[in-house]
Amino acid sequence: MRKPMEIGYFTMPSHPPECGLKEGNDWDLQVMRWLDELGYQEAWVGEHHTAPWEPNPTPDLLIAQALMQTKKLRIGPGGFLLPYHHPAELANRVAMLDHLSEGRLNFGVAASGLPSDWAMFNVDGMSGQNRDMTREALEIILKLWTEPAPFTHKGKFWTVTKPDTMFDFLKPHIKPLQAPHPPIGVAGLSKNSDTLKLAGERGFIPMSLNLNPAYVSSHWDSVEIGAAKTGRKPNRQDWRLVREVFVADTDEEAWKLSTGDMMGRMMGEYFLPLLGHFGFKDYLKHSPDVPDSDVTVEYCAKRNWIVGSPATVAEKIEKIYDEVGGFGVLLVFGFDYKHKAEAWHHSLSLLKNEVMPRLAHLGSAKKAA
Repeated sequence: MRKPMEIGYFTMPSHPPECGLKEGNDWDLQVMRWLDELGYQEAWVGEHHTAPWEPNPTPDLLIAQALMQTKKLRIGPGGFLLPYHHPAELANRVAMLDHLSEGRLNFGVAASGLPSDWAMFNVDGMSGQNRDMTREALEIILKLWTEPAPFTHKGKFWTVTKPDTMFDFLKPHIKPLQAPHPPIGVAGLSKNSDTLKLAGERGFIPMSLNLNPAYVSSHWDSVEIGAAKTGRKPNRQDWRLVREVFVADTDEEAWKLSTGDMMGRMMGEYFLPLLGHFGFKDYLKHSPDVPDSDVTVEYCAKRNWIVGSPATVAEKIEKIYDEVGGFGVLLVFGFDYKHKAEAWHHSLSLLKNEVMPRLAHLGSAKKAA
């Protein structure tokens, strides 16, 4: 059956460096309440430790608060950086959070891509150790949740035991509310993403971060490559695309509020320079012969962002949908607009109430691979 495209939210969370930690947390909670009231499907919250523009090392603390202040919105980390957590401890924390959510928890995982985070935790990301740790940690967590018998996992990075009953009544007993576990999501950035191959291999939710559609198309190829390893048939309705979105009453107003405000500032001061250091600016280009110096905030706004009036935004979303071959959920990339809160709320509202009805004819199943 054809299912209409849904919308959700993906926040790093992003806040300017001068923003206080609680002040940023309070803004994120306000946005979560709006998303719930407006009928958005889900929200994902990132984890970072050494990026002043992404100041949230504990997504589960924000998620626990948000779950108490919302009714229907599914919320989850997007994702927990598995190399930095002991798998047994995180398995118990996530299981507990699933119970607090009453079954509204998504469980996003990631390998971590910031060299400064690698340095803090002494993880060799350049050799791919972070990805190896992520796979091993996830294997342990899933085994703790699903394997009833006692076991000892002796891996490359962790040794974890699920003990048998001790003293007649002490035993591992904490499992998620959702059986066998909450939906698992993994985010991919680079072309031919290894983490998205893992999503296909294990049947997890694939999430593509905000890049040029030409590169995002390769992400579904990665999902299919992974799925082929285990004989799975991936469904494009599970695929999430993260995009920068700003909707206003007119194209001119949307351009001013996006490029000329916090979206433009964050991209100009942080995200574009960061991608430049990584050599990732190619992922934002519509053509390989575009010089790095041309990849500016304005270039990204014109080529990659979804900015404009409801009619313009609907047209841009449909174009991306067709270019990548169909997807299931559009995730709005979160920005800090607490200084213009009504404008951000208006954008979220227009997307839900004015744009999405124009896209009701899109159903990712019709192009499912």
